[in-house]
Amino acid sequence: MRSRVLVAVLLIFAIGIGFVVYRLMQDIDPRYRESAEESLVETSHLLAALIEQDMDPYDGSIDTPRLAALMRGVYARPFEAQIFSLHKTRVELRVYVTDDRGYVVYDSTGRDVDADYSGWRDVYQTLRGQYGARTTRDVESDANTAVMYVGAPILQGGRIVGVVSVGKPVQSFGQFAAAARENALRVGGLSAAAVIGLALIASLWLVRPFGFVTDYARWVWQQRTFNPLRHLRRLADQLRGVGAELRDAMAGRNYVADYVQTLTHEVKSPLSAIRGAAELLQEPEAESMSPAQREKFLGNILRETQRIQETVDRMMELTALESQRTLARIEPVPLAALVEDVAESSRVAAAPRGITVQVQVDAHGSTEGDPFLLRRAVANLVDNAIDFSPDGGQVRITLEGAGRRARIRVRDHGPGIPAYAEGQVFEKFYSLARPSSRKKSTGLGLAFVREIAELHHGRIELANAPDGPGALATLTLPREPNRNL
Repeated sequence: MRSRVLVAVLLIFAIGIGFVVYRLMQDIDPRYRESAEESLVETSHLLAALIEQDMDPYDGSIDTPRLAALMRGVYARPFEAQIFSLHKTRVELRVYVTDDRGYVVYDSTGRDVDADYSGWRDVYQTLRGQYGARTTRDVESDANTAVMYVGAPILQGGRIVGVVSVGKPVQSFGQFAAAARENALRVGGLSAAAVIGLALIASLWLVRPFGFVTDYARWVWQQRTFNPLRHLRRLADQLRGVGAELRDAMAGRNYVADYVQTLTHEVKSPLSAIRGAAELLQEPEAESMSPAQREKFLGNILRETQRIQETVDRMMELTALESQRTLARIEPVPLAALVEDVAESSRVAAAPRGITVQVQVDAHGSTEGDPFLLRRAVANLVDNAIDFSPDGGQVRITLEGAGRRARIRVRDHGPGIPAYAEGQVFEKFYSLARPSSRKKSTGLGLAFVREIAELHHGRIELANAPDGPGALATLTLPREPNRNL
């Protein structure tokens, strides 16, 4: 319960900080655009006032030579400005002037003189006495060529006789927005990691004490009489227990203790059988036993010894696999060849019971990983399917491709998975009796497959088949990059 509470709190925090960072990143670009647009408004009105001073007071014609000379001088002016991470060495402003019909009479880029700009929003709105602005791409297919324009009216006697529009490439201030987004992501990620780390540390000091207080309060409530000394002793014992639990958690002893306890439980039953058979063979009446009886007891000893050996071996393999963080051996593994190889080997074990193993390859391709471990994983699934298949039954292995994933499905036609066992099939030492022999396995095979799948960034699923009796195991693996599947 404490672990679930902690995970829930961390999940809520992660969702919350993710939402905040997302909204912040969505808001960065509009804020930078607003700031740039505000500067363009002032610049356009400044240039409009300059042009109005040069206009002919009688005919109201717009005269732009001084503006043209000014822009040439600005473009040619050498300078260097270090604006945080941006090293700026040239002016990127664009200016064009139109008459009262919207025709361009001056363009600082020299490209569109005499062009009809009356349809552009900055010109159209400004000529009608409204605020006009637009953002347009120089190259329609390239978002990096977008330019923001803001228009200002040129007035004479209170009448609008033209428009001056000032433009600035969005990319010039977009790099500040990009840097702000990267910084927001970095700060958000570091903050989330720091809070999660602090939460994990605090859980040792906060979450555990909450459980300690609950346990102690429950014990006090169950007492019929109040004895201060007994209560103090109980409190001291629980405090010592908390300290021991903390030390065990830090040293990883709980994990080891669970393994030892589980392994002891599994070995206890075969050891009892071996001891019972050995004691019977040592009894005085054993001399009168028939060879068949002796063979039976010796067979029991050999079988249970083999069971212990198999359990210990599988336990060591699983422990070694769990301790791996990465694969020591990685190479392309052709999945079709892997499936065919496992099927061929499994047919030998399936033949005595008349079980057929069929392969259906619906896709071809490879995955990256350890071929030995992947073969063990698929072989475990096929062996499991054979064990649960009825005599004369069929096991089908299917290789499918689904986008960037490959799925290996192993289907049997046995009794399927009981409802009570559906959530436990991957637990260590959990096993169901085989229909043919009524015996259980070590219960480590599926746990072994799960560890192999996780090491290969995949997953394993086992459920009842949707199209009839039997179980369906699905091993999903990522396909090798740059290869079709």
